[in-house]
Amino acid sequence: MSFPIHRGRRLRRTPALRALARETHLAADQLVAPLFVCPGSGVRDPIASMPGQARLSPDLAAREAAALAEVGVGSVLLFGIPAAKDAEGSGAWDPDGPVPQTIRRIKRDVPEMAIWADVCLCEYTSHGHCGLLHGREVDNDATLPLLARASRVYAEAGADVIAPSDMMDGRVGVIREALDAAGCTGTVIVSYAVKYASAFYGPFRDAAGSTPQFGDRRAYQMDGANVREAIREALADIAEGADMVMVKPGMPYLDVIRAVRDRVDVPVVAYQVSGEFAMLHAAAERGWIDLPRAMQEAAVALNRAGADILITYFARELALQIASERRAVAAMEPVR
Repeated sequence: MSFPIHRGRRLRRTPALRALARETHLAADQLVAPLFVCPGSGVRDPIASMPGQARLSPDLAAREAAALAEVGVGSVLLFGIPAAKDAEGSGAWDPDGPVPQTIRRIKRDVPEMAIWADVCLCEYTSHGHCGLLHGREVDNDATLPLLARASRVYAEAGADVIAPSDMMDGRVGVIREALDAAGCTGTVIVSYAVKYASAFYGPFRDAAGSTPQFGDRRAYQMDGANVREAIREALADIAEGADMVMVKPGMPYLDVIRAVRDRVDVPVVAYQVSGEFAMLHAAAERGWIDLPRAMQEAAVALNRAGADILITYFARELALQIASERRAVAAMEPVR
């Protein structure tokens, strides 16, 4: 009777051995937690399509940032919801808007937190598109100075990272020039370089009130069938001054994350978007999946595909899970 020479199960036998042989390691400081911030004080407005998420006023957003820092999450990504909207999205560069207020509050209360500020006009325009309109089309070049203006306001408020998500051509270069001219040479730019026109953004648009009033965003967001284009976009943004590049959404585009990771030398960010988050919650509510395990498996998949940094609405839960697992492994007796 012959026996196998290779026994892969040896390294799977105990939790300690599995941890020892693990190839992909998640860490809480790789996680970025998105926060929706709105005007006011003491405001916590739950988002029905995103369980556990809410629109927060600056004071409560700062409190949430502190709670995230306590469990090891090192970054937050801010999305602003203005009190009023107009055709050009002027609330995006209001120095007293909810995003600058929140930046200043977090910098005061949680100075160790890295603050990312999303830059786009879609939450601020009355028509819901990501830039100025010329007729029924977004005018790329007319939008660029407005994105730069918003970026400068956020950087001067104290943002560590500017994250343009609009998908206008040339915006990274224009923003870099504006930041440097304002003396914000140390401000990082994380470009949403590879942002697909996706069905997975629905809950976000509900949360931010950013659904276009007509048409869609396929004329400026990427076609989901394209991978080579993703490489071109990432390399172009790096050439313009991006310090990191992002792929969005995450799970449906694991191959794109890997392709980008293989071609660039800067950190790669993956965004596990609202639709991914909502689907996992919906399946768990029906008893179809184990949410903590599915949450971790999805995050590991994004990391394994090549993402160095993960933006996820599960940031707090993942950080707690990572800490719990490490404590459990540390408490185990050595394998004899």
